[in-house]
Amino acid sequence: MSGTENGDAQGGARAGFGPFAGYADEHRPLAAYAGLAASFGAALGGALVALHRADRLSDRLSAADIALAGVATHKVSRLLAKDKVTSVIRAPFVRYEGGSGQGEVSEEPRGRGLQLALGELLNCPFCLAQWVAAAFAVGLAGAPQTTRFLAAIYAAETIADGLQLAYAWGEDQL
Repeated sequence: MSGTENGDAQGGARAGFGPFAGYADEHRPLAAYAGLAASFGAALGGALVALHRADRLSDRLSAADIALAGVATHKVSRLLAKDKVTSVIRAPFVRYEGGSGQGEVSEEPRGRGLQLALGELLNCPFCLAQWVAAAFAVGLAGAPQTTRFLAAIYAAETIADGLQLAYAWGEDQL
């Protein structure tokens, strides 16, 4: 389907033409979203096939592994989406708006089409969490020792962040 059938020249949706006519009055990069979703599905599907062929898929994950991966997913998603240092990854897709405390920045997705879709993905820790959680799950199946070690680093950092915030709050109460 061409972009003009979606509603604009870059595969976005807006009021006007095609099956997505009337979806939104502003540019929405639906074709780029479809590409990102297909990429995610293909990567995860490929990893699952490879793990299955190598007989590395477990019948179940432990509650401890799920909790560890969950805490690590939270931290890695937030680092990728909001950290000052990782802004170099997001810069081609977002516009810097300012600092937002605790080493984080506020940014706004920019551009059209794939640039906008990637900006929205990379700027959203909730959106990135699916990708990060899938990577941890694949890692737990394929290389559990290494994955647990890496996840433990980010889980410990999350705990340290909480302690830093509690300490700062405590100082403010004095």
